[in-house]
Amino acid sequence: MHRERISDDVYVFTSGLYAQVTASAIVTADGVVVIDTLPFPSETRQVIEYIERRAPVKYVIYTHYHADHTYGGYLFRHAQFIAHELCRELLITRGDAGLKLARVQNSSLADVQLRLPDIVFTGEMTLRLGGKTFVLTHSPGHTPDGITVYIREDKILFAADTVMPVPYVVDGDAPTMLKSLQTLKGMALENVVQGHGEIVLRGEINETINSSINYLNKMQNAVVSALTANQSRDDMLREYDIESCGKTRIALNGLVQQLHAANLIATYDRLSTDKSKLAAAKARSAAAALEEPAGKPKAKAKSTKKPIKAKTKATRKPIGAKAKPVKKAAKTKAKAATPSKKSTAKKPSRQKRRK
Repeated sequence: MHRERISDDVYVFTSGLYAQVTASAIVTADGVVVIDTLPFPSETRQVIEYIERRAPVKYVIYTHYHADHTYGGYLFRHAQFIAHELCRELLITRGDAGLKLARVQNSSLADVQLRLPDIVFTGEMTLRLGGKTFVLTHSPGHTPDGITVYIREDKILFAADTVMPVPYVVDGDAPTMLKSLQTLKGMALENVVQGHGEIVLRGEINETINSSINYLNKMQNAVVSALTANQSRDDMLREYDIESCGKTRIALNGLVQQLHAANLIATYDRLSTDKSKLAAAKARSAAAALEEPAGKPKAKAKSTKKPIKAKTKATRKPIGAKAKPVKKAAKTKAKAATPSKKSTAKKPSRQKRRK
């Protein structure tokens, strides 16, 4: 596991065991706020040991229900848990089977128990603790329940899986993800903490977000072209590799190639079975083509490589548990939640990452 300090009392922990997934801790005068947990108990215990030397954990925020972000929750014995309302529902409805299967596949998960959120919200929620303001905003696309967390004073965005080295929409959908990414472009940010992979610095943020938008548009266009040409899945995978859609194949130690193949297959299946979605995708593709500069040739990637096998279901197993009493965010006071408008902070000057 790798630990990095990115601002005063803001720490990011990156798993060395699974897909460079991240968890974060923000230490305040009144306690610690943890954003996501690591999937394997051994690493989450290291996180807890490190941060509890500084202050007790008051809150744990789940950015979405996927197992790699929630499996470590049960180890935070005395914290209150916060998530989107849909996160709690998905943990309950999809969780038990996924957790049982995960225990069979990996003995190190044998003791994992699911911890459900105590406080849930819809839309947006604000949490204030120890002089820090945390703005939690619904950000679907990767999953229906996804959220981002923005620290107003530090201008740091914990984007979770809304921002990854390659967008992953098998459990969500590309058009919704595009809307969430467009929303991020209007924010003044110092750093973006991805759900997987390295921290994005201020000077790289716009390029990173635009790269993901470009990828999703090209990936959808590739599927539309394949369906229009009556190509099979395998033919599509052979023709449209990740680099043809504008992303490198080396990120996350090469895992992005599997994520890309899964995106293609999931999008292919959705559009081939829903004529209205296919028509909408064709319209978007045609509109994008009209916006291209005149005389610019269309890139069409070809490859002789064998297709990458990928399942249409999410590779991260959802988890669940029996329901516990839950508080609505609207009823919380002071250190819980109150509605808040989005920050309008001015764009800061260039900075370097703090070690």
